[in-house]
Amino acid sequence: MEIRARHEYREELATLEHRALDGLDLVVASLDRTVEAVEHQDIELAELVIADDDRIDGRYLEVHQGILSLLARQAPVAGDLRIVAALLHVLRCMERMGDQCVNIAKLTKLTLGLVIAAELLESFKKMGEQAELMTIEAMNAFAERDVERAERLVIMDSVINAENRDLARRIMAIGGDENMREAGLRAILISRCMERIGDNAVDIGEQVAFVVTGLFREFEDASHPSA
Repeated sequence: MEIRARHEYREELATLEHRALDGLDLVVASLDRTVEAVEHQDIELAELVIADDDRIDGRYLEVHQGILSLLARQAPVAGDLRIVAALLHVLRCMERMGDQCVNIAKLTKLTLGLVIAAELLESFKKMGEQAELMTIEAMNAFAERDVERAERLVIMDSVINAENRDLARRIMAIGGDENMREAGLRAILISRCMERIGDNAVDIGEQVAFVVTGLFREFEDASHPSA
């Protein structure tokens, strides 16, 4: 009876993990729409991003409740406990990434009527596409328990961080009238949101190392990138 219960427990935990990682697919889809909304200042698409965040929140609640229910029935041990703890962290990152997409969509609506330089829009596109790739990489690294793949997220994140710093410098140099300054402020906020999505992908990567080794460690330069 005990062996059967543990087997069913493992199967349910695997299903919850699959649902959690599938939630990152929802984030990728939201990111894709978000990038397009920013690039084309598409208000209708921005509204869709905001509305669709309910799907990400719904997945968060579904898997979170499933984990709590599982814990109530049987206590996890050893590796299973690490997976449970890591999944709760992944869910939190997933929900935050969705929220950042919503923040960008709302900022996009506020840029209506403002002129944002084409070079800034190109930077947003580059950062957004890199964030999408990082989210997919984090998802696959977790599914495959691939620590080396997870660690490469730091290198991928450096692209977003560099673009974020360069974009801020360019905006500061723009100057101009009040409309240009307001557009620049919105652009900085959008860039910051995209940078945070990259950070959350790295956070998920760190959970891969935790599941595999049992020790939590921040990846080099993940929180404090060097010059």
